[in-house]
This record gives sequence, structure tokens and C-alpha cells, in this order.
Amino acid sequence: MIQAVIFDLDGVLVDTAKYHFICWQRLASSLGISIDEEFNQELKGVSRMDSLDMILALGGIEKTDEEKLELADTKNKWYLRCLNELSSEDLLEGVEETLLELKSREFKIGLGSASQSGEYVIKKLGIYDLFDAVVDGNGFQKSKPDPEVFLTGAQKLGVAPAECAVLEDAPSGILAAIAGGMLAIGVGSEPLPGEDHHLNDLSNPLSLIALL
Repeated sequence: MIQAVIFDLDGVLVDTAKYHFICWQRLASSLGISIDEEFNQELKGVSRMDSLDMILALGGIEKTDEEKLELADTKNKWYLRCLNELSSEDLLEGVEETLLELKSREFKIGLGSASQSGEYVIKKLGIYDLFDAVVDGNGFQKSKPDPEVFLTGAQKLGVAPAECAVLEDAPSGILAAIAGGMLAIGVGSEPLPGEDHHLNDLSNPLSLIALL
């Protein structure tokens, strides 16, 4: 029986992926590397450092660990500037209503995001207080599709993995949920490989409730 719902951030609660792309593209360009929207899809759900490694590999460029940290920090500073203007108006349709509906039914709610800015973002969106546990890129070591982020979330929520549903818009996130033994619900315009259920969006909270 599902007791808790863990949400991914980008593409599920808010669309900040466009800002990630702008900033990664800017950083890549500074290194003489060109990335496009198709390549950016491969970065969805991937941690900051792993994304940087993928970009460097694309350009055949090697950097020391110290140089990588400096590059990742530069990208994050650009990204945070983009997020300064975020507000509740940037929530995707139905998100707040869905969270409130889950709360009213006594489901526990968690965030499971690869973004190291996850907590900052949900505070800017005005929904931080609706979460019982927040796990972002600062709280785990292994990137999706490893299930660590979701298993950490389940532990913080005080529930067994099998009692968790995960909402994800990226293939790596669905794989992570499956690997963690959780109900995997894909969100977006297209079905995701391996998902247990699919929602186009969160515009109808009861559609999600029916799957739990």
C-alpha cells in the first residue's frame, strides 16, 4: 500500500530544464563545445558533475578534479541567477493542488532531485512547507539511475521503498525508481520505458490518487 509520494523536480513540479540548458550551453561554448537540445535530453535527471563529465567527453576535453569543480560552480552561479525570479506562478499546472490533495489524504511527500538547488527552488516556488522530506543533489552520492536518491527519501520519510510512488519525467529517474523497488509513474507527453503508470501532467490530482 502506497504511503508516500516522491517527486522529481525539473519537468514534474516546475520547468527549470530550460535554464539548465542555457547555462550548460554557455559553459560548453566557452570550452569550444557545441551542445544542442537533443544532447540536453541526455542530461535530464543527471547530477551536475556527471553532466559536466558528459559534456567534456563530448568535446574530448580532460580537466583536473579542481578544474571540474570550478566549471561546475560557474555553471551553478549562472543557473542560480536565472532562478532568482522564480515564484509560485512558475509551478506547472496542478502541482500545488496535487500536493494539497495528497496532504489531505495523509500521504507523506518527498522531493528526490539530482539538482543541488532543489531545496532552494521549492522555497522560491512557495511549496517547501508541503514536503515532509527533501533530498537534492547535496544529500546523496550516486546519480540516477542508481536508486540512492529515492531510497534516501524513503528513509527520511520513514517508509519502506515498496510503500513509495515516484513521479519522474526522465528515463534515468524511472530506472532509479524501479531499482529502488518503488512504484514508477512517468510524467510527460510521452511514455517512459519501464514505467508502471503514466500521467501527461498533474492538472487533475485525482488522476494521480487513483494510481496510488
